[in-house]
Amino acid sequence: MGLAVVRDLREMREPAGPEDIERFETDVVAGFVLARAAAGLSDSTIRTDVSHLDQVRTWFGRPLWDMQPSDADAYFGTVLREVPPGTRLARAQAVKTYFEFVELRHKVEIHNMTGRIVECPIDEMNRPRGRRPARLRIPPTVEQVGQLFTGWRGELATCRKFGPTARNYAAARLMSEVGLRINEVRHLDLTDIKWDLGRFGKIHVRHGKGARGSGPRERMVPLINNAGTTLRWFVEDVWGQLGDDPDRHGAPLFCSERKNADGTAARVGNEVLRAGLAEAAAGHLPGWSSRLTPHVLRHFCASQLYFSPAFRS
Repeated sequence: MGLAVVRDLREMREPAGPEDIERFETDVVAGFVLARAAAGLSDSTIRTDVSHLDQVRTWFGRPLWDMQPSDADAYFGTVLREVPPGTRLARAQAVKTYFEFVELRHKVEIHNMTGRIVECPIDEMNRPRGRRPARLRIPPTVEQVGQLFTGWRGELATCRKFGPTARNYAAARLMSEVGLRINEVRHLDLTDIKWDLGRFGKIHVRHGKGARGSGPRERMVPLINNAGTTLRWFVEDVWGQLGDDPDRHGAPLFCSERKNADGTAARVGNEVLRAGLAEAAAGHLPGWSSRLTPHVLRHFCASQLYFSPAFRS
């Protein structure tokens, strides 16, 4: 068996023409988008990364693989010096991810075309650091949450619109009892309640928050803290006033008063649930000085689980 010829990447070759490089750069970006989609990232995350790359490319004026650490120093140290830290971090991460892709897939091709060895220009010296101050979310006490929902429940007997008020009440109670995020609650379907699973029943959360832009992550959440009782009351006594056909595929659990173009029940919006909670807190929890948001209710649920004997054991 003969020995293969080993070629040194540092060897200089005849560079390609500007049109060839332009076409190749377009292909590389298209391949980057396709690879990120194959990895399961959401379309919005991919668009954001490409937007960051476009802005860096516009400033640099040449293919990004030509960037050197000194170029990154100039860009993040002067051009982005005064922008919010989150923007600087996101743009730096987009550049690093792009260079990881280029080095894995196209390092040899770029060297053959340009004679350049691709290397990420962002290193430990110029990598943007976050300086975001810590935010404390101190949830209300058990007594305060009890006061809120006792007053809110009493309001149901005299409110002008029973259906929407009861919907907002049930959604807020669900967030406080099992710790769901507001977007997770909003995207629940009627069929996502699995009454027969486990000791208490479970909720199939299909739109859980993904990590690093990976897209929705599913999970099953047990109906602890008497959440099953809240949902049974809502489904049996309230849902019919807002929903349409309970057997329809995709029928939302928490419906809007508005209808879709085909007459079916539309899904409630996040801001409607936020506004309902804020209004109820203003009326039934006047002693609470901070904003009571759905995420604070999630923190309340977590704190109660932490302090429960079963959790500690």
